[in-house]
Amino acid sequence: MSLDVRKGEFVSIIGPSGSGKSTLLRCLNRLVEPTSGRVLIGGQEITAMRGAELRHARRQMAMVFQQFNLVRRSTVIRNVLTGRLGYQEGWRTYWPSFSKEHQDLAWKSLERLEIAEKANVRADTLSGGQQQRVALARALAQEPEILLADEPVASLDPETALVVLDYLRDMNQKDGITVLCSIHHLELAKRYAHRVIAMRLGKIVYDGEPGALDDAAYSRIYGRLGYD
Repeated sequence: MSLDVRKGEFVSIIGPSGSGKSTLLRCLNRLVEPTSGRVLIGGQEITAMRGAELRHARRQMAMVFQQFNLVRRSTVIRNVLTGRLGYQEGWRTYWPSFSKEHQDLAWKSLERLEIAEKANVRADTLSGGQQQRVALARALAQEPEILLADEPVASLDPETALVVLDYLRDMNQKDGITVLCSIHHLELAKRYAHRVIAMRLGKIVYDGEPGALDDAAYSRIYGRLGYD
């Protein structure tokens, strides 16, 4: 596939399970190594980077996961501060020391996600929706240019899913953060995105405006899969 995403877009990525949505997102920040091709962000080739250069590039790419990926036994505020780990240099890479500036940023992120009252409780005492809001606060504290959201509402009830997606849209609109969000719910994808990309068997089968997703496009995306 070949894909260009413009700065400031909110892009929903849809498609059947196994179509490659998560793999695509993880190739962008190299949690999965692409076997061929290139990933370029702002003219920089991410796939050619190693070591400190790659770590610095990853600062601009925050990621939110379906299962939250919080340190469950740690406090909420400590979890949010891990969003600043990419800014640690030298020995602080191994023994992080967070400055007052970092701590203030973490608190502001929690306040933005309206969960600051839980800052000093353990993450594993929170509900699923609260944990995902902490994960979003962690991403916001990273001060990214790009946010990769991998099925961020798949494990949430419908009402909570809307709350989480509202926060994602707010980060996109107010902070100018480019959002790429893989999602199973077609109607939610159409409701929140500027643009929808549909995948099937590792290929893009639709790339366009949400309103143009008609029955024919739906059939191409979710019709019977053939593996021959």
